[in-house]
Amino acid sequence: MSGFRRAPRERPDRPPVGYKIARPMLSADGTRLGFRGVSLGGDIVYGPLDDARCGYERRHRPPSRWCACGFYCLHDAGAAIELGCATEYRDTVLLEVAVLGAYLRHERGMRFERQRVRRVHFPRCACGRASEGVLDTGEGVMGWRAITGSCAACAGHRALLRFDAYTRLVGPESVTACDDRLAPPAPALAHTAALPLDPGKDGTDAVVPQLAAEAALLQARLDWFQLQLGKLTGQGEA
Repeated sequence: MSGFRRAPRERPDRPPVGYKIARPMLSADGTRLGFRGVSLGGDIVYGPLDDARCGYERRHRPPSRWCACGFYCLHDAGAAIELGCATEYRDTVLLEVAVLGAYLRHERGMRFERQRVRRVHFPRCACGRASEGVLDTGEGVMGWRAITGSCAACAGHRALLRFDAYTRLVGPESVTACDDRLAPPAPALAHTAALPLDPGKDGTDAVVPQLAAEAALLQARLDWFQLQLGKLTGQGEA
């Protein structure tokens, strides 16, 4: 009987890079940038450089193999862009992040302890022109205002925070704001809702992040069982 082998321990020369979608935020006093996730822990606002916190408020250090907590990212930017096309995620931005600290690698992405946001890709303005800065959307959570990209013409009399001023709020950490996604849709499609993953089942796309989190948790448990089996068969690491 052939036993399972534990995945080799990674020792990268530089932090791995991943991609994710998030809802951009601005602090109540206008001095700090923040982001909200789209699934587990979506009520938690994190900074450009931050540590993950357990969305279940359990007292352990993410990413735990027995919990779905931690930061998430995908290996492929295109996959993150596709997720952001779903109707309920059209208010998100695309983040390019550096994965820091401990992480668990899975088939499509990683779950990890700490991250640094390197680039923020805002979608085009609702009119189809390139965004030039950010506006208050009128929504938010305690202490934080939700923001969105806009061109100067559509901003009108409202205060437009230009991208250069937006990125200066991050302080010593480097964040680059861009006025478009890596693979932007045509302006004519700016308000078109994404098709469900399964056209025969309405609302399927709404549960994609939750299913991804559950799949990551199951994969983590499988990794642990494979490790234990490897030890029993003498093929695991000492």
